[in-house]
Amino acid sequence: MTRILDSDRRGPAQGEATSLVVFLHGYGANGADLLGLADPLEEHMPGTAFVAPDAPERVAGAPFGFQWFPIPWIDGSSEEEAEQGMRRAEGDLTAYLEQVMKEEGVTPAQTILFGFSQGTMMALQVAPRQVDEFAGVVGFSGRLVNPEALEDEVVSRPPVLLVHGDQDDVVPPQSLPEAGNALSAAGFEVFAHIMKGTAHGIAPDGLSVALAFMRDRLGLEAD
Repeated sequence: MTRILDSDRRGPAQGEATSLVVFLHGYGANGADLLGLADPLEEHMPGTAFVAPDAPERVAGAPFGFQWFPIPWIDGSSEEEAEQGMRRAEGDLTAYLEQVMKEEGVTPAQTILFGFSQGTMMALQVAPRQVDEFAGVVGFSGRLVNPEALEDEVVSRPPVLLVHGDQDDVVPPQSLPEAGNALSAAGFEVFAHIMKGTAHGIAPDGLSVALAFMRDRLGLEAD
């Protein structure tokens, strides 16, 4: 049974949007953590709704923090528990996406998945395994989980933008080329941007690159 994800929203009235961006937060954060990115983005993305679900599981010791799945080196869980947790969260997120796209009246071709850290891991897990191709995936500061399974399990190949800080001490910067190489080998069109002097976060230059990518993939007219 899938779990219902709580979600916040910004943008046009429900049902009136012509495109959708789904923010997927990182470990220990919540949907509101990324929804603030709608502020600098929405004026350049007319007609776009922004939604940001909370991950399905609470993080122990963090009253407002959630996780998509356990992380062994943080919480002491096993690799098997982490794998099972990710697969279950994959089902939760897939069901959420189907529901929110129905509510907004948009198709996957009008939808961008925008992940940060563990949210990027979820975006790269879910998007390739959907029959209908999303407009694109934006992945900040994350990695591709189980890259060896990708070629056997891929169903659709949305274009992917990977962005990473070169000073990231949480998810190593090397995770970007590792994910990019695996995605390219599986037939994906991959774009990449390195944020110079940036740790585990989203810098203005990275957000600008993401904006340009999203506008292009959604067919939004130039400002």
